[in-house]
Amino acid sequence: MTPEEVMNLASQGMRIALFLAGPVLLSALVTGLLISLFQAATQINEMTLTFIPKVLVIFFVLILAGPWLLQLITTFTRKLFTEIPLIVT
Repeated sequence: MTPEEVMNLASQGMRIALFLAGPVLLSALVTGLLISLFQAATQINEMTLTFIPKVLVIFFVLILAGPWLLQLITTFTRKLFTEIPLIVT
């Protein structure tokens, strides 16, 4: 396996990791920002007010994007497993 193939495989893995984590992290970020703005406007400093909505939003994002995320990781894993003979030689 050449160094270029290793770098290509590593970059594909990082891209897949970014695609897997992106929707969840972005939704948590946006939710946290909106709740922080609400707390700053109303001066309510309740910790559960930030935690529970984030958990609910992440849960719904995983329900909505779950099939796509699962298809993405299974496709990448199958590709890796089919390329094992090429990697070893």
